[in-house]
Amino acid sequence: MDLLAFELRRRSGEETRSLIDALPDILSDDSNEGASHFTLPKTLPIDPPDVPREGRRPIDKVLGDDFLTHLPDIDDDDLNDIQLMLTEAEHKVSEQRRAVYNVLETLNSEIARRYRDGLASVPGLLE
Repeated sequence: MDLLAFELRRRSGEETRSLIDALPDILSDDSNEGASHFTLPKTLPIDPPDVPREGRRPIDKVLGDDFLTHLPDIDDDDLNDIQLMLTEAEHKVSEQRRAVYNVLETLNSEIARRYRDGLASVPGLLE
């Protein structure tokens, strides 16, 4: 989304650098407008997902593998449409993430309740 926003700014004349010249700033800048940054709690182990070769992820339906190579050739209307589709895909992923964390919170609360109420104990789990 940050790349698309930059390209739209470049096309409108707000930006004079090429995408390649600006890429380090785009990828490292935390203050990009519209960028959403999410940090996971440090206590959760993170394993990389098994990403299928065929595009089954929501982002694969919006962007192709060669999207960035064709970015300069995409007209403004299509670029705006792609940005809208990316925003919608991002919202769906965020909703799914919230649902997963709600379940995780419910499970953690239940485990804590069981320990607190004496329904579970570490020695009992190890037997």
